[in-house]
Amino acid sequence: MKKEILIATNKKAYHDYELSDEIEVGIVLTGTEIKSVRESKVSLKEAYCYIEKGELFIDSMHIAKYEKGNIYNHDEKRTRKLLAHKSEILKLLNKVKAKGYTIVPLKMYIIRGRAKLLIALGRGKKLYDKRKDIQEKDVKRDLEKALRR
Repeated sequence: MKKEILIATNKKAYHDYELSDEIEVGIVLTGTEIKSVRESKVSLKEAYCYIEKGELFIDSMHIAKYEKGNIYNHDEKRTRKLLAHKSEILKLLNKVKAKGYTIVPLKMYIIRGRAKLLIALGRGKKLYDKRKDIQEKDVKRDLEKALRR
């Protein structure tokens, strides 16, 4: 039974990408960063992941400066290392190279005191796909309203 505290979600990723192969990874944070994460001062909107020299990194994830952090505060959008098994990284690398996928962060949460990130492989949607999804969502909402009456 895992008690999960949700910190941030990337709603834009669900709208802009067709998602597959979700993986939970750890994230390397400094002291002031984890304190800001616990206060839910995180944004995954513009964040993206990449693989370099067999290691997984996340870039442009915004973690606000800790208010009481003084000179030891962190850079808000620095590149952070993600912790995953070598086999998972190789699997991601093969799909990114071969099929044109990108690695997108979906959620950040805390389990047992550890910050975790849910990442997935995403393929960019075309504009007409996005319109179709919005239309399906509207139809579903209308059906639910009709059923409630």
